[in-house]
Amino acid sequence: MPPHHIGSSMLERIQALQGLLRANAERARNKRRVPAENIEALQSAGFFLALQPGRWGGHELDPQDFFRMQIEIAQCCMSTAWASGIIAVHAFQIALMDHKAQQDVWGENIHTRVSSAYAPMGKVEPVEGGFRFSGRWSWSSGCDHCTWALLGGILPDGTYRTFLVPRSDYRIEDTWYSMGLQGTGSNDIVVESAFVPDYRTHKQSDGFNGTNPGVDPSSAPLYHLPWAQLFIRVVSTPAIGAARDALSLYTEMVKGKASGDVTKLAQDSTTQMRIAEARNSLEEMTTILMANFDAMMAAVRAGQSIPLADRVLYRYQASLVIEKSMAVVDSLFSSAGGSSVFQGSTIQQRFLDIHTARAHVANNPTAFARNLGAVVLGHPNTDFFV
Repeated sequence: MPPHHIGSSMLERIQALQGLLRANAERARNKRRVPAENIEALQSAGFFLALQPGRWGGHELDPQDFFRMQIEIAQCCMSTAWASGIIAVHAFQIALMDHKAQQDVWGENIHTRVSSAYAPMGKVEPVEGGFRFSGRWSWSSGCDHCTWALLGGILPDGTYRTFLVPRSDYRIEDTWYSMGLQGTGSNDIVVESAFVPDYRTHKQSDGFNGTNPGVDPSSAPLYHLPWAQLFIRVVSTPAIGAARDALSLYTEMVKGKASGDVTKLAQDSTTQMRIAEARNSLEEMTTILMANFDAMMAAVRAGQSIPLADRVLYRYQASLVIEKSMAVVDSLFSSAGGSSVFQGSTIQQRFLDIHTARAHVANNPTAFARNLGAVVLGHPNTDFFV
């Protein structure tokens, strides 16, 4: 079956799970992790195989299909969309790595799940055949559902790599007490002097230059995309789904309050403007997301490289999603009425989740705006995660 048809079929399966995901949202918040039932349902739907290579049972879907599914999940539970999306996108990165690393992860079970924490917190000591690796990392979303982790570290020569570490070499510490995205289970990972063979590392330079050891001319076009372009979108796109749901909740609330008096909210011009502006902003974000990947996939299918200037622009546009989603949910929440301030308010949860997502470094547009402006003015690019 062609990937497009697989993507459409999988999207339908994800949409069929929305009732379950919405019903489990409160449990995710209370347990501070995605319920196992959600993970199992998404696995059965094929979500975690979406970006996995065909030789390892995956579907090699276009990113557009993958992100449409993540948005649908986020409309029900942003925590589930955030954690499951991050887990799923790791299949893409592992596909870029040495085939021996892929064998280690998927050789016995194609459904092996991997979490991450990319901050360069690792202490790295080169040794024969690899590295001695230690450190503590925060924000490893969905780690309780995973048996491997991708962790960031800087070598003595100043270069950055991601280190692929099995569950036997790290422990999880329960630290995730957050104001929003409570259900992501983004706990700490601790590694104490683990040996990581060289082949189980991924160089930032390979991800940037497209010289990944797991990719050759026979690889699917998907794997010729820059790694960063996938990851930066996986931590911003859930906000589109959550903001969409906030707009839906607000619209229904307004209709309900206006039902007994048509001169109230639904006829109020300010309320109408809020809804119009929110709807437009959501359409703009989604259109840019899809257009960026349309352009990138067209380039790699044609055997062409993606211009660096475009990659820098796409990085900046991805970082704006949270800011734009915050503007949407803030506008709606500010006029959602007294009931919205009480614990358990559904629109309040969207507000808290989106604001929490802003804390992720990939969602702070300041540095990316400066880099884009500098590149446009003829200065060299300074961001190698684009």
